[in-house]
Amino acid sequence: MTAIVLIACEVGIVRLLKHVSPENAFGAIFLFGVLVVSAGWGFGLAVATSLASAGAYVWFHVSESSESFAPAVVVFLVLALLTNLLVGQSRSRALESEQRRREADLSAALARTVLRAADLPEALTAASARLSSVLELPPPGAVLAEPEARHTLGRRRIPLLDDGRSVGSLLVPADLDAAGRRRVARMVPSLEALLAASRDREELYERTVALGRQQAALRRVATLVAARAEPSEVCRAVTAELADELGVEHVTAVRFTPDGDCEILAARDDGADGDSVAVTTGERLTLGGNNVSTLVARTGSAATLDYAEATGPIGDRLTERGIRFGIGVPITVDDRPWGAVIVGTTHRAAPTDLRLRLSDFSDLVATAVYNSESRASMARSRARVIAAADQARRSIERDLHDGAQQRIVSLGLDIRAVQSVIPPEQNAVRDRLDGLIDSLAQIHRDLQELSRGIHPAILSRGGLGPALKTLARRSPVPASLTASIDGRLPEAVEVAAYYVVAEALTNTAKYARATEVVISAHVDDGLLVLSVVDDGIGSADLAGGSGLLGLRDRVEAVEGEFSVASPPGGGTTIRAAIPVAGSPGVDTG
Repeated sequence: MTAIVLIACEVGIVRLLKHVSPENAFGAIFLFGVLVVSAGWGFGLAVATSLASAGAYVWFHVSESSESFAPAVVVFLVLALLTNLLVGQSRSRALESEQRRREADLSAALARTVLRAADLPEALTAASARLSSVLELPPPGAVLAEPEARHTLGRRRIPLLDDGRSVGSLLVPADLDAAGRRRVARMVPSLEALLAASRDREELYERTVALGRQQAALRRVATLVAARAEPSEVCRAVTAELADELGVEHVTAVRFTPDGDCEILAARDDGADGDSVAVTTGERLTLGGNNVSTLVARTGSAATLDYAEATGPIGDRLTERGIRFGIGVPITVDDRPWGAVIVGTTHRAAPTDLRLRLSDFSDLVATAVYNSESRASMARSRARVIAAADQARRSIERDLHDGAQQRIVSLGLDIRAVQSVIPPEQNAVRDRLDGLIDSLAQIHRDLQELSRGIHPAILSRGGLGPALKTLARRSPVPASLTASIDGRLPEAVEVAAYYVVAEALTNTAKYARATEVVISAHVDDGLLVLSVVDDGIGSADLAGGSGLLGLRDRVEAVEGEFSVASPPGGGTTIRAAIPVAGSPGVDTG
């Protein structure tokens, strides 16, 4: 219909133009319709339009001229057909260009849809619908699927590969025409790159999440180490973190003993068939043979083992447990293999980066062990120093009591004996001797006070309760005592507690301007708890002098805790908690 309308318009226009220029044939007007139809419709309609236009052109020539019209018609038809071909080719290229632009837009849209999606299967479903629409595929359309997808009835499977690795599948209708197959073929490289990027993104995300979990686990264990947790507690945390993070069935932390055993410090043995085969904390197994624990203890290096080749008591035990693959890394302290962190699996090999991950945890355990041993060694050394000082004090106190004080008493008696034989009329001599005796008595009292300061004899004879009563009674500041101590305590504990109270009372008298001191001492759940509280001016500083620091060192030497609270104007509270063997006693006064 469009072609008929165009030809009618052409005839009308030519008729009008003939009045202006009768000698002109106006063949270009008839070519205009051919050009329009060729640009907007198919080649067949354009040819038909060309023939109809040629007929109209001939009709004008015949009706208005007697000359031969054959050459003009031939030229017109040739030009019309060339116009059809050129315009049709341009139209095809324009359509092809538009299709490729749509395919490029499709690739970009699919990339946004797939790479931003949290749920890949759902994103692939949406991408499949968009792909079917843009490529104009007939039902059942295209489906982007997993690599292992199979072709179904009415569909053909196109594998999507990335460097030979299958990253997905494209299912398309099996009866596609040639144009549809070309459109699909053009999209395949983009889909392969897209799915490869999606798989890489998933792997990167999984690795990032795993790394985040690992760092969080390391941070929790490191926090324990920084808080001075005991190695056994750190080992329990390590086994729990590794078992949860790796999803493995068997994780243990062991210590190598000097007698050739390995002691289980912590164990996580999920999925064991029964208590008879499960590895438990505190268990000791003999080293020897071919197993991970023995290899680590022998070489001091990480070891991996297929337990089909395991021997020895440990190998037999874990083979019975069902362990098929094991890996262990050493816990190295002072360049020696102190123990190991060991992972075992029952159905699969361990991850390839497991050795490095285990090493991070074993380093934290090694730090906890080193810190614990260093603290214990320091405490023992400090206790030896304090014990030696206390022994020296006792020796000096004994020497003063048994030597100098006794000799002063003896000298005083000798002077009294001499005084008794002096005639009564020599009053000056007798008065002089009385003064010497009084001076000797004062020296004796001074030596007694000195010996009590060096080491109180009452502490050795009567224990902590009577010694604290004596301190409270002699305090320059009025002091009240509440003591609940049953019997004698270990000597080191009594000495430390005595000096805590003695130094606190001395400081109160010198600096606190207090009117009252309250002393409390009681044994509770295996702890001797001391407190000395005054109502003075406060502001005592633990770091401000050697007295309080010395008390803290003395208390910590017997594994106790020492604290000072002294806000300005709020008085001073000194507290100490010292572990003892015993139970709470009754009030002794």
